[in-house]
Amino acid sequence: MQEILPLDVIIELTNCSIWQQNHLVLSGVNLSVGKGEFLYLVGRVGSGKSSLIKTLNAQIPLKEGTGLVAGYDLSKIRNKDVPFLRRKIGIVFQDFQLLTDRTVNENLEFVLKATGWKNKSEMDKRIGEVLEKVGLGLKGYKMPHQLSGGEQQRVVIGRALLNDPEIILADEPTGNLDPETSEGILKLLTDISKTGRAVIVATHNYTLLKKFSARTLKCEEGVLSEVNNDQEIELL
Repeated sequence: MQEILPLDVIIELTNCSIWQQNHLVLSGVNLSVGKGEFLYLVGRVGSGKSSLIKTLNAQIPLKEGTGLVAGYDLSKIRNKDVPFLRRKIGIVFQDFQLLTDRTVNENLEFVLKATGWKNKSEMDKRIGEVLEKVGLGLKGYKMPHQLSGGEQQRVVIGRALLNDPEIILADEPTGNLDPETSEGILKLLTDISKTGRAVIVATHNYTLLKKFSARTLKCEEGVLSEVNNDQEIELL
């Protein structure tokens, strides 16, 4: 495995405590993620996976420890800087969260407008690029309900790529999909990591871990630890 040089580190958490409201879910968290790295985050429901992802996205404030994400210090970030951090992060949800009353193109245009894009032809060009990238080049005119679950998730990944983020955070991205479709989504996410973006996938789907092996971190009993080998993954 290629060694990650310090300059290539895009996420660095040191001795962090992760809270969910007033409940401490993870303590002593140390995590270093490099550009272009793909990794899994596993653990039971309530073990802290989603809380960790929300902390990286500044949705949950970091109260203890130091956290550097895409050049921003999470412990000192000001409210007015949060939108700029989030432009560097693409989020992929399990439940799609697409606007059901507008087409795929209109869904993506909505996000671009909300993040400051103004020029219609530039927006159309960018939408075309990301749909091509996720294998939906000809589906922009369709409504979400006209797409399969896998296609809807590809739209969500396309949406996450719109502002050319440095990090993709995917929270149970295959949770509502059948095994074959899930494999396609995982392959797409691993391909995205090869373009230099860090990709973190929180998942329960241990079959995929074996099929697409990568560095794996586990949330368990308030601690984040690395799962070291295939044998340990077998036991998950």
